[in-house]
Amino acid sequence: QVQLVESGGGLVQPGGSLRLSCAASGIVSSPYIMGWYRQSPGKPRELVATIAYNGRTNYADSVKGRFTISRDNAKSTVYLQMNSLRLEDTAVYYCNIRSLDAWGQGTLVTVSS
Repeated sequence: QVQLVESGGGLVQPGGSLRLSCAASGIVSSPYIMGWYRQSPGKPRELVATIAYNGRTNYADSVKGRFTISRDNAKSTVYLQMNSLRLEDTAVYYCNIRSLDAWGQGTLVTVSS
């Protein structure tokens, strides 16, 4: 089964930027739709963005214009560029391949001054 490992989380000030990466092992490349989700304590996990193999993307309204999802199919890696971060973006971010029910372990993003 594919293994997903997120990285790039950390502490950032409001208005700052982070770039998350999710590397997939067990496959060379993926035709699957991949996505980023996030979860904060007391809240359900929510979809942040998805990207298809051909690069077509979808975003949650809350992140449109601020976040950009991308993928490198040759590296089996998906990225989430997060700009103009807000306090409410604080969460554990998970990458996902829905059709495989594959999840990473999550990477914590903390937006705080």
